[in-house]
Amino acid sequence: MLLRDLVIESARRTPDAIAVCGPDTTLSYAQLDTLAERFGAALAARGVEAGDRVGLWLEKSARGVAMMQACLRLGAAYVPLDPQSAAARVATIIEDCEIAVVVTTSSRTRILAERTPTVSCVCIDDRSLLALGSALGSALGSAPPARSLCRAERAEDDLAYILYTSGSTGRPKGVCISERNAMSFVGWAARALEASASDRLANHAPFHFDLSVLDLYVAFAVGASVSLVPEGMSYMPSNLVDFIRNEKITIWYSVPSALIMMMESGGLLDARELALRAVLFAGEPFPIEFLRRLRCSRPSLRLFNLYGPTETNVCTYFEVHEISEDRARPVPIGKACSGDEVWAVQPDGRRCSTGEQGELMVAGPTVMLGYWGQPPQGARPYATGDIVRLEPDGNYLYVGRTDHMVKIRGHRVELGEIEARLQQHEEVREVAVVPCGAGMRTRLVAVLVSGSGEPIPLLSIKRHCAEGLARYMIVDDVVHVDALPRTGNGKVDRIALAREIDGTASRGVDLS
Repeated sequence: MLLRDLVIESARRTPDAIAVCGPDTTLSYAQLDTLAERFGAALAARGVEAGDRVGLWLEKSARGVAMMQACLRLGAAYVPLDPQSAAARVATIIEDCEIAVVVTTSSRTRILAERTPTVSCVCIDDRSLLALGSALGSALGSAPPARSLCRAERAEDDLAYILYTSGSTGRPKGVCISERNAMSFVGWAARALEASASDRLANHAPFHFDLSVLDLYVAFAVGASVSLVPEGMSYMPSNLVDFIRNEKITIWYSVPSALIMMMESGGLLDARELALRAVLFAGEPFPIEFLRRLRCSRPSLRLFNLYGPTETNVCTYFEVHEISEDRARPVPIGKACSGDEVWAVQPDGRRCSTGEQGELMVAGPTVMLGYWGQPPQGARPYATGDIVRLEPDGNYLYVGRTDHMVKIRGHRVELGEIEARLQQHEEVREVAVVPCGAGMRTRLVAVLVSGSGEPIPLLSIKRHCAEGLARYMIVDDVVHVDALPRTGNGKVDRIALAREIDGTASRGVDLS
């Protein structure tokens, strides 16, 4: 079965069951199916064909979900664009993967017209969702219905969607995910969770973040309901706990930092009337003291630590049971899942034995097709860049990174992309970005050498970042130095930088 078939099958079995509860509307499976057909017809009228890329620059909404389905039915690939990203970054992505049509709002259409005047836009605001779908569908007259299009030839290895991640060259990279890549993970997750039509999943992650794949497609695979957490609520702990209660959420998936906020400030541990039966977390290590509190407060709750870069979907998992009082490290990332094979290799290529650590490698059905515009991944295993240790029980324990990629509140961030942006600031001569702190307290510190010798205001740096980077990549603090420390081979000594500023960096601090 393909991603596009999940809603169709659930609509056939239980048409009146609730599929999506969004900030804009609630859709049954029959309504979602119909709307996807109408949106598909509208996109076809704009010339979208199989193999095209369609950008979705929208707030999180049920209509956004319907547009994803519409793209899949046409054989096109959808490209979720961060609604909070600056227009410059969005324009870069549009140009990079040669997006055929951007589905967005009228206000964003005007913004794009200034930067990418040749791109075609479809606006889906200012009218009710179902009325809009009816208008778009009827405007085509005798055009073939989208349902006939969705039965066209399509293979498991065809491109389904592209998720853009931070790039080391200063440009974002498009991770190409096929039907097989996604369905291998979705099928495993549905089985591991024992998900059923009675479940209600929450979608906390934005659509351009790979965690959202589980929320949407596991729900659709079993005919369950998914409730979309409004993006403005994503880090409002009390509101999130109320959302879980009011929506009767049974399965929750997010980065650990969101769960920690709900535990500390939202009353999650004291809310006894919740319907939660499973909590999944990924994207960053879960500090063991907080995970232990969650485990102890809700002993019947199933807890899963999921691991996998965007390039592999989820490739390992660890179900958390008891946590010993003397455990100081985060729980393991576990063993292979989703049909994948994982192993760790030493620098010389030798596979690690028990107790040894090395770089984690992944092979199997969830490994991406490749980066857009780059040679295909093929059958080659994917080198994650993550250092792990093989434990005696066969589980892998995350140790750290091989490069300068970091996780900031669940988002994978390539420090080189931030540095490339800051290097374009007219007053910056040299720059290195260093993460300080751990977990949800991690902050991005820009260590700068000013061209004039005078400190550059933090506000100026933040504004410059905001004009070309995603929100989560905007630096938190600035430190001014006379010169960046270097290693013997002339590279920036990041270890020395981190050691020098860790625990002391703050706005305006000058360490020169």
